[in-house]
Formats: sequence, C-alpha cells, structure tokens
Amino acid sequence: MMKELYELGIVFRGFVLVKHKFRHLREQNEKTKDLRGAFISAITTFAESAFNNHSLEYLESKNTLFIFKTSEIKTSDGNSEEPIILYGLTDKKKKDTDKFVKKFLEKVEVLLQLFISKFQNKDFTELNQFEPFKQEIENFFI
Repeated sequence: MMKELYELGIVFRGFVLVKHKFRHLREQNEKTKDLRGAFISAITTFAESAFNNHSLEYLESKNTLFIFKTSEIKTSDGNSEEPIILYGLTDKKKKDTDKFVKKFLEKVEVLLQLFISKFQNKDFTELNQFEPFKQEIENFFI
C-alpha cells in the first residue's frame, strides 16, 4: 500500500494538524495547500448531513483517490467530542477501488486510534505538539 500513498494527514476543525508526504503529487500553489483541511472538513460534514450520518469514505478523480476515515476526539477546550478526520491521498490504480479503500481504512484505523489516545483532552491550539506524530505516520507504513 505504501507505493500508492502520496500523503496522509489528520484534520480537525478545518486545519491539517499533522501530515506526512510520502511522494509528491504534482506542483501545488500555497493557496491550494491551505485549503485542503477546510475542504476535507466541509465535504465530510456535508456528506454526513446530506446522507443521514453516512460518512464519506472516498472521492475519486482520474488519477487520485482521496480517502477519509472519521472518528471523534475531545479537546481540553471542548464540551463534547468533535469529528477528527484521517485522510490519505493515493494513486488510483486500475484495481478494484472499493476493495482498495476498504483495505486502506482497515489499516489506518490503528493509526487514527493511536493519535486519539495520545491527544485526547489536549489543547489543540498548541499545533507544534503534533509535529512528532509525523514520524509515527511514516513509521507506520515502513
């Protein structure tokens, strides 16, 4: 699975908290990079609202799959759990997409739960605390 993976990250409240790039996708300008977290939060929230709480698992383009795994986490400044989204950008091969996505989601569930266990009830305004988790992401796929 590693050979198909471009990037894996974690989004909360529209911000990418941490991500690791395994391979470069294509040139992106800074505006596009800044919008990624907001897009992920908006599209998954829309899907859950529009389709009666069924979460969006992936978006498919000609050459890329954008895969989402949603869970919940409580922060120190929140009164209740809020959505947290692990995303993966992968190369779209001529494989069975649904089967690939299912396998990917099963694999990354452990990583998302590790993030939640490390950062549950923490202050999410301290963004530098997430930086070491980049290494966890990279090591997970070695």
